[in-house]
Amino acid sequence: MLDRDVIEEYLGWEFDELELEMPEEIDKNALVEAFCQYTEDDTYEWLKDNFKSFFNHGDPDWNWIREKIQASPVEH
Repeated sequence: MLDRDVIEEYLGWEFDELELEMPEEIDKNALVEAFCQYTEDDTYEWLKDNFKSFFNHGDPDWNWIREKIQASPVEH
């Protein structure tokens, strides 16, 4: 779940950068919520796709996964 306050601030920066102005009839909180929902939906689909790829659609290559684990900066 995205932090709505952080997203509101982020949208403000991006709008400033692009010199965008939000239409007066659009509520800022509603825009933040709609953007968060859109992003969360997209993130869920992205995670599902990456899960399938990482675990080779249910036939994981554990040697490849071990290599990924060894290459990660997390202590193991």
